[in-house]
Amino acid sequence: MSIVEQQPTTALRSEPPSRSDDGRLVVRNLAKRFRSVEAVRDISFTAEPGQVTGFIGPNGAGKTTTLRSLLGLITPTGGTATVNGVPYRELVQPTRVVGAVLDSNGFHRSRKARAHLRIYTAAMGLPDRRADEVLELVGLASVANRKAGGFSLGMRQRLALATALLGDPQVLILDEPGSGLDPEGLAWLRGFLRRYVATGRTVLVSSHQLAEIAQTVDRVVIVSKGRQVFEGRMDELAGDNRDRVRVQCSDADRLAGLLARNGLREVTVLPENWLSIVGATVTQVGDLARTAEVSVYGMHREPADLERRFLQLTESEYLPEAPGGPPDAPPAQPVQPAQSVPTTQEGDR
Repeated sequence: MSIVEQQPTTALRSEPPSRSDDGRLVVRNLAKRFRSVEAVRDISFTAEPGQVTGFIGPNGAGKTTTLRSLLGLITPTGGTATVNGVPYRELVQPTRVVGAVLDSNGFHRSRKARAHLRIYTAAMGLPDRRADEVLELVGLASVANRKAGGFSLGMRQRLALATALLGDPQVLILDEPGSGLDPEGLAWLRGFLRRYVATGRTVLVSSHQLAEIAQTVDRVVIVSKGRQVFEGRMDELAGDNRDRVRVQCSDADRLAGLLARNGLREVTVLPENWLSIVGATVTQVGDLARTAEVSVYGMHREPADLERRFLQLTESEYLPEAPGGPPDAPPAQPVQPAQSVPTTQEGDR
């Protein structure tokens, strides 16, 4: 059965949260040691309201450990992780402030989608109709009476997201939400998250693939082997590897001079009358070439290769291991119950 995309309606507030409790996430000098192993080392970043913040790194880089620290599921060895200025465990009615999905498999296979959600609404003191509201919000209204055990991976991801949305939270924390989704599902998720932050809310989304969320995020935090290696806007991530236009023309020197006089000074003259221009558009270059009466024989845009930049920042993850294995690999963790905040074990008080 196909899932019809639903647009957010009254199930989300349209006004931004107040400034006193605006949903800001702050991680400062966070560290977590499991016995002799440092899983997270001195990570610091802020996830702001009205933005999607991407938390990116290879598998095993410390992303989930950081998210679990934010949600009060583990205690950091050092540093702090706060929501609205306090640790998660000190929030009053935390499920009304933060919704999170760390696992999309936390469902009883024989329980129907609506029944699953109503267990949570009862625990949170919400009316039963809230279950139907979030099912519509994530596009599962037509399968509300189907058992979760028959859901595809994409449908389970949406049901987990619906669970996190029950409390109409200021903040969404999602761990690898695009895992296993097809292109249609990824497009739906990108659109949903952009609409969500447009209401003044905060989204922190982790992934091990930059390309998966590059079109969604406003800021990105990159970690590698437990250490933070970058924090900034997506356009800052490119660094020197920015968008370029390459053009072959009849008089490269003449065109380069005209480009410089028009503020495009990062121009490299290449063999055979090719130019490489940083920060220009194809239209700009073409118009200036016509003004200078320079013939253009070929021109194309070269977008910044963000994946290459990501690999440069995380290259230590892929170096050969020393004999005996990496000394700082996270230890094997006991299997934890599937976690989809809202949760009751943290004390919904």
